[in-house]
Amino acid sequence: MNKEIEQMIDEINLTKEAPTEEPMRQYYFIKKCRTYVKKLEKELGRKPAFCVTTFGCQMNARDSEKLTGVLEEIGYVEEAAEEKADFVIYNTCTVRENANQRVYGRLGQLNRVKRKNPHMLIGLCGCMMQEPHVVEKLKKSYCFVDLIFGTHNIYKFAEILATRFESERMVIDIWKDTDQIVEDLPSERKYAFKSGVNIMFGCNNFCSYCIVPYVRGRERSRNPKDIVREIETLVADGVKEVMLLGQNVNSYGKNLETPMSFAELLQEVEKIEGLERIRFMTSHPKDLSDELIEVMKHSKKICHHLHLPVQSGSTKILQKMNRRYTKEQYLELVRKIKEAVPGISLTTDIIVGFPGETEEDFEETLDIVRKVRYDSAFTFIYSKRTGTPAAAMEDQVPEEVVKERFDRLLKEVQKIAAEECKKHEGTVQTALVEQVNEQEPTLVTGRLSNNLLVHFPGTEEMIGQLVDVKLLTCKGFYYIGEQMHN
Repeated sequence: MNKEIEQMIDEINLTKEAPTEEPMRQYYFIKKCRTYVKKLEKELGRKPAFCVTTFGCQMNARDSEKLTGVLEEIGYVEEAAEEKADFVIYNTCTVRENANQRVYGRLGQLNRVKRKNPHMLIGLCGCMMQEPHVVEKLKKSYCFVDLIFGTHNIYKFAEILATRFESERMVIDIWKDTDQIVEDLPSERKYAFKSGVNIMFGCNNFCSYCIVPYVRGRERSRNPKDIVREIETLVADGVKEVMLLGQNVNSYGKNLETPMSFAELLQEVEKIEGLERIRFMTSHPKDLSDELIEVMKHSKKICHHLHLPVQSGSTKILQKMNRRYTKEQYLELVRKIKEAVPGISLTTDIIVGFPGETEEDFEETLDIVRKVRYDSAFTFIYSKRTGTPAAAMEDQVPEEVVKERFDRLLKEVQKIAAEECKKHEGTVQTALVEQVNEQEPTLVTGRLSNNLLVHFPGTEEMIGQLVDVKLLTCKGFYYIGEQMHN
């Protein structure tokens, strides 16, 4: 945490009322929580430990870094094993129904642990908490949970926790929506050399299968000056690569007082000295502008990788999904991108078995996979989400048909991805070293500009460095390489 904020917290007088303005209000509650954690530390004879488990997307991962930052700031230490922690938080996802079931299952196990450790706290936050029926179920069947809050007020975590310390009862604080964006709160990055940066929150697209707009709220963009300032601070702290995050980054800036396009924001971020790499996700094809393609073409820092979810190759199904582009428009967009940025790696999301999908529709999806030649694809079996228009659609596809199509798609995606990967064999590429290889400690793992991984001989000291690597052998989705020495 930066020294300026630390000083502000130290100067806070807890005998006075909590400030009303943010983030000062949260600094007040951070200091207040410290007194409770100190007391707990005395009782336990050690520092209390926490474990944050993240389900879901990059946005959730970034939110978890903020939760971690606050917990460390108030005196907890991190613990990887849930059963050994004094405070367990699940940052939940609700994109698919089975994600919810997983959380309920894990909670059942935690309850047994909590019975042995009565001082243990259990917190739930994230998208799943924005569903009213979930909160009702938790109140009824999981009354041992201590804190429940959603996506809109994650910045109030310290305040919610202070309420729980004071009341010793279940605290539920769910907001339906918000227009607030609160900056300058503690955050603990998972990696010293790269970081996610939220540029916007919420979504206005209402794809018919998706629950996200209902749980994340409407689109709201951060002020570009705040984004640039945050990245400058990160770079000063050793960050070389940022990932700009939003449910749909291409619609960034539309609701700002002074509108600014995503392409213009990228140009501002590009100017930041010391920043080596820029990534972003997710891009909605309907909003990917020629202006953005032009910026990607001329950029020295934007990575040669674009995640461009297609969802289906059938225009009929795309229409039912409310995606607002056709198969032809998507392919034309891909053509323009590949022409502007030769060798760019494209990845995608595909849903199999959407209501009404025929064999013909599925063949269209296989066709788009063959034409675009994705480096990888996240393939999903359609999951019925209560509360979305698609859940009420007729013509749900039989399970065995979906399973068979899914296997065919996977086979095709893997075959093409391996062929695309092989093209780079023998070339020299720059890799950002991320970690010592988990299977083989004499190797390190680096990420290339195209988002693929390479494993090559190296040492822990190289983590966070950009190094040139010759790609010797392609292994389907990754490479074995060797460092090039000048």
